[in-house]
Amino acid sequence: MEYIVAQYRIRTTGRHSDVVAAGVRGFAPFVVDAEPDKRADMELFTETEIVKQEFDLTELSTFDFENELARCTLYSYGSGYLFEMAKDNQSYLFVKEEGGVVKANYGLFDQVDVSLLRFGLWMMFGLCTVPLGAIAIHSSVLVKDGGAVLCLGESGTGKSTHTRLWREHIAGTTLLNDDSPIIRLVDGVPTAFGSPWSGKTPCYRNLSYHIRGFMRLSQAPYNKIHRLPVLNAIGALLPSCPPAFAYDEKLQDNICDTLSDMISSVPVFHLECLPDAAAAELSYSTIFKK
Repeated sequence: MEYIVAQYRIRTTGRHSDVVAAGVRGFAPFVVDAEPDKRADMELFTETEIVKQEFDLTELSTFDFENELARCTLYSYGSGYLFEMAKDNQSYLFVKEEGGVVKANYGLFDQVDVSLLRFGLWMMFGLCTVPLGAIAIHSSVLVKDGGAVLCLGESGTGKSTHTRLWREHIAGTTLLNDDSPIIRLVDGVPTAFGSPWSGKTPCYRNLSYHIRGFMRLSQAPYNKIHRLPVLNAIGALLPSCPPAFAYDEKLQDNICDTLSDMISSVPVFHLECLPDAAAAELSYSTIFKK
């Protein structure tokens, strides 16, 4: 099977290689006809027997996934990475090698855990494409007048609420993605892409738009917005980038380089706000200069 996400080609081979049939429905809009002669940016082989002890591993990050559904660990080794998701005495293992080659063991299982497969694919896509200048950034993305606005913030700060207020009060506003769009420069233009990963909101749109602005939200008893200077802008965007990648110097450098290129031409704002229509109208008028 082949998929194209953010203009990157993903090719999967082996059992459960049809990830839509395996239950990861968000990939359906991204399926393309197979073109074996074209290079894949991520080439995934699903039926690999992986033995951790055969790798000289350095642990980068360990964390729980979805309320302790699984214990996740990202390792580096030599020129690659190994990602493990351990659940009920079973481990989902993914190995990212050079050149976008990924080997996984989930094709050896009779049935797959859809949540773990979805997250494993997200991690591997990031490991393959961050060095190419792409970032899966935690945000909710609005589209208005042909441009994208990315709302960022910690969980519970009201990203989805704010994007809903835009859709309710700013005519012509739509949602591109509600959790993990892909951002990258295309011919020098900062661009936001829909992706197969959209959190709890099933919004899987195979579309892209140039980015008009980033906006970090925080709750306040008033509505106020201001543009951030460069250093503060980087600080506002970094927390929304894949957290496990922050522990690897090469990946973090790649991310910082991409963000620096982005903010050289795209403004980053801080919006302190109430969950009301006035906040949506203020942010819209500021970013779109209405």
